[in-house]
Amino acid sequence: MQKALIGVIGGSGLYHMEALQDAQEHALDTPYGQPSDVVVTGHVHGVPVAFLARHGRGHRLIPSELPYRANIHALKQLGVRYLISLSAVGSLSEEIKPLDMVLPDQFIDLTRRRISSFFGDGAVAHASMAHPVCPHLSSVLARAVADAHPEQAIAIHRGGTYVCIEGPQFSTLAESNWYRSMGAKVIGMTNMPEAKLAREAQMAYATLTMVTDYDCWHPREAHVTASSAIANLMKNAEHAQKIAAEAIRILGREMPPSDAHTALRTSLVTQPEAMAPEVLERLRVILADPTQG
Repeated sequence: MQKALIGVIGGSGLYHMEALQDAQEHALDTPYGQPSDVVVTGHVHGVPVAFLARHGRGHRLIPSELPYRANIHALKQLGVRYLISLSAVGSLSEEIKPLDMVLPDQFIDLTRRRISSFFGDGAVAHASMAHPVCPHLSSVLARAVADAHPEQAIAIHRGGTYVCIEGPQFSTLAESNWYRSMGAKVIGMTNMPEAKLAREAQMAYATLTMVTDYDCWHPREAHVTASSAIANLMKNAEHAQKIAAEAIRILGREMPPSDAHTALRTSLVTQPEAMAPEVLERLRVILADPTQG
């Protein structure tokens, strides 16, 4: 099976990767079921890449239905060490406008219906999420924004908190104002538990978010609707494709170290020798040390 150094998860409106060459589709299975869709491997600038449409091609899955564990496990099967998440978000801040891009460095997880760990049922680990985003990968994405569009200034905001809600409904006005009072800068429905699972799988994770709306808090702007959000997202989709390709080029050349790559060395409580054989087999891919491959 073709291996990949970098994984790209495409969110709403991003169901394929235009720059991917020598594309091969893989219908992978995992101990947690099947991922959202086939994983497509290939090369971008000569770098091995795996792409997965988060909601499935045709956008068939609401955020609560996404097989988060299967998605991350499938990418880890392919050897992914760096995971780029592309996501649509709403803005919770006046200075962050629709069509801007944001590189969050923190998350608030308000989801309720999602399994957020590979561990349990015979194995215990407590991964640190103090810094859920790899700063080196986020920096690469920031550089890629500038390099991919030297002729056009794209507003990019570095840092800030992404609040992740369950959905699929958008916020009430009271909720939107509450999220703003927390200091959150953007709101979305899919980056949790994705970021938590990526950390347990020892992948460097960063998300490039594309702002589509002002949620519903703004006193002068229209409240978000699915149609208006997708219309703005499609305007940014071409930019996102080019930025991801440029980030892959940089990562393939530099392969920066990440604390995420050794996350389980200080997180694993139940050592492999103490795990039952069936538990160890279930976690075999997740426990694999990416620095040793």
